Amino acid sequence: MELIGDTPESWPVESSTDLHRDDWVVAFRSDQVLSPHDPEAPSFRRLVVEHPGACVAMAIDGDDQVLCLRQYRHPAQMRFLELPAGVIDDPGEDPQEVAARELREEAELEAARWTHLISVWASPGVSAERHHLYLAEGLSAASRGDFALHHEEADMETLWVPYADLLEGVLAGRIQDAPVALAVLTLNARRQRGQ
Repeated sequence: MELIGDTPESWPVESSTDLHRDDWVVAFRSDQVLSPHDPEAPSFRRLVVEHPGACVAMAIDGDDQVLCLRQYRHPAQMRFLELPAGVIDDPGEDPQEVAARELREEAELEAARWTHLISVWASPGVSAERHHLYLAEGLSAASRGDFALHHEEADMETLWVPYADLLEGVLAGRIQDAPVALAVLTLNARRQRGQ
C-alpha cells in the first residue's frame, strides 16, 4: 500500500522580479513559471512571499496549563491568543533552537524536554513560510537576556490557560490563530493515541 504524502517538485522559472526587498525578513517577488508538462504553453505569473519559516513553542506546565500570549496583529486587525513564536533568523538554524529562543525571549521560560509536534506550510499557494511546532515541558524561569520587546511585542500580555480550555476554544472557533489551533489539535490527537 502506498503511503499518501506530499512530494518535492520544482517547475522552471522563466524570469523573476523583486516587487519588495529590503533588510526585513520577508520579501515579495513575481515569478514567470513554465509548465514542464506542456513546453508550448506560455509562462504564467505567480506571486511569492519569501519567508524563512517560523517556530512555535507550546509550553505546558505540570498542571496542564499552557503559556499563552495576547498580541495585536495589524494585518488581521485582531488581538490574538498566541503561543511564543518567531522566525528562523539564519539559514540552516535548528527549528527547535529557534523555538527555545522564542520561549526565552517572549515568555522568560526554558524547557527541559522538547517534542516536535508537526511542521506545516502556512499558505503554499503564495508563501514559502513553513511552521515548526514544538511541545515544551519541564519548564523553569529564564532570562530573556539583552532581548528587548518592541512595537506590538511591547504590548503583549502573558497568561496561563488550561489546555482543556484551549481545546474547547479552538473547537468553538473563539481561538483562530492557526499555529495555536494546530498545536492544540495535534497534541490532542497524540494524547488520544497514547503518544
